Amino acid sequence: MKKTVVGLGEILWDVLPNATHLGGAPANFAYITSLMGDRGVVASRVGADARGQEARRRMDALGLPVTFLQTDKDHPTGTAQACVDGKGQASFVIAQPAAWDFMEWTTQWQDLARGADAVCFGSLAQRSAQSRETIRNFLRATSRDALRIFDVNLRGDFYSRELLAESMSLADIVKLNDEELPRIMKLGGLVHSNDHSGGHGGEKSSAEKLLRLYDLELVCITRGNRGSLLVGKSGSSQHAGFRVQVADTIGAGDAFTAGLTHEYLHGATLDGMNEVANLVGAWVASQPGATPAPKQGALENSLAEIS
Repeated sequence: MKKTVVGLGEILWDVLPNATHLGGAPANFAYITSLMGDRGVVASRVGADARGQEARRRMDALGLPVTFLQTDKDHPTGTAQACVDGKGQASFVIAQPAAWDFMEWTTQWQDLARGADAVCFGSLAQRSAQSRETIRNFLRATSRDALRIFDVNLRGDFYSRELLAESMSLADIVKLNDEELPRIMKLGGLVHSNDHSGGHGGEKSSAEKLLRLYDLELVCITRGNRGSLLVGKSGSSQHAGFRVQVADTIGAGDAFTAGLTHEYLHGATLDGMNEVANLVGAWVASQPGATPAPKQGALENSLAEIS
């Protein structure tokens, strides 16, 4: 059965020195979700400008519905100036304000929320009060059985202790990377004065602490090319990752989240989730941009070359 999986939040153009790619974590996430066989949906907002029109065209070309993409007549479509270093690591300067700062709670989005099997949201799209409240309304409107994934994605100074705590309390799964973990543990006052482990008490124990504190089903910590750690109520799973020639890391974490969500919804084990999520993330890292076309039109053909 196809699941309806929503990427909720920012949509923007990643502007690199030599190329411009459609991006934003929700769009990247929804695209990979659709490649994996579920119904990936983007709920976001663009401007009534040329970039907004092009975002709609690009989404349509990627096979993503544009039905839930709002249009803002007063604010521009989002952009991020992106730079990629020699190791493929990306950094971003994100324009403000953007249309996605003004997402509106509508009856159309309410219907989408009620029918969603999973919703993935992050911290960046909550930088404005209006979009933050819209995201809260969306999550509240989902069914009791819907899966809520908080993919942290710390960017600039667009987050606070309160925002992170509230978001984790609304989630079933929290996904973050190994650089974000110590920052979140310190910011949340979850570090003991005698902690000499780099500021977060060890990844597994920190994940277990977050799991208990926010009554989560799963905490996922990604480690770049060193794989990932999943910690759930019934156990944990480590994965060493896959070695690939990195084109850039844009969207790799979002692809990981999409793979993880897909496998979770379809009843995979922790080890199974970890394997697939790392595989999909590695494939996107090996390709330019966050929404690469799969080989011969099928994701399994691309993944087979990595595994």
